[in-house]
Amino acid sequence: MELLVCIKQVPDDSVEISLDPVSKTPALQGVTPVVNAFDTYALEMAARLKEAHGGEITVVSIGGEDVKNSLKNCLAVGADNAYLVKDDAALSHDPAGISKTLKKAIGDMEKDRGKPFDLIFCGKESTDYASSQVGLFLGKECSLPVAANVIAVEPVEGGIKLKQETEEGYRVMEAALPCVVTIQKPNYDPRYPTIKSKMAARKKEITELSPLDHLESQFKVLQILEPPKRAAGVKIKGDNIQEAVTEAMSVMTKARIF
Repeated sequence: MELLVCIKQVPDDSVEISLDPVSKTPALQGVTPVVNAFDTYALEMAARLKEAHGGEITVVSIGGEDVKNSLKNCLAVGADNAYLVKDDAALSHDPAGISKTLKKAIGDMEKDRGKPFDLIFCGKESTDYASSQVGLFLGKECSLPVAANVIAVEPVEGGIKLKQETEEGYRVMEAALPCVVTIQKPNYDPRYPTIKSKMAARKKEITELSPLDHLESQFKVLQILEPPKRAAGVKIKGDNIQEAVTEAMSVMTKARIF
């Protein structure tokens, strides 16, 4: 099975990021770029699928030269091939534009490798802008079926069985191949690279692809705002449990919590 995992390099989401007071854009100086968390889940799911049923994993990303570091990390944890769509303006593109670029990249990769992809993985969202749209747009651009928020995949005769997380619980469905899936966090974590796999990844080639010409965004970011600071909690003091409970009930009643 030919597996493609689309990844995005994002700022480390374990670091608290504020807005630059002058430019009003995220202050990312000194913040280490990493592979988007949901994309690491997608790669891990693809790696487990490959180990169980065979095939090859290809990873692709859009961005500048620095994105190659993230692609090397993917090669160290299960990917067999890596491609970079060289586009220094990638962060200025909207989800629709990114999906159009990925569609072109998929055609270029399939031509270069001489075989089509069976299953295309995307993380359900990126941890920087979290639009949850690229995978859905990509399916539309490629005229392929799409399943979102998938937490498990399993090949079946004629296609693939998917377990999808919903607000009400879980849904199991089947889809014909090829198809696009966006990955929610499964019940396991991504693997870590070993020293040996890191050394092997350094020797692997990352093939560069050209982006689309004259790509125009359909969306425009008007303003970026920091989320409101969480208000301090209310401390309940009482000489005994009864007094503390009475005061707590009074505070909740005034706040109309119930």
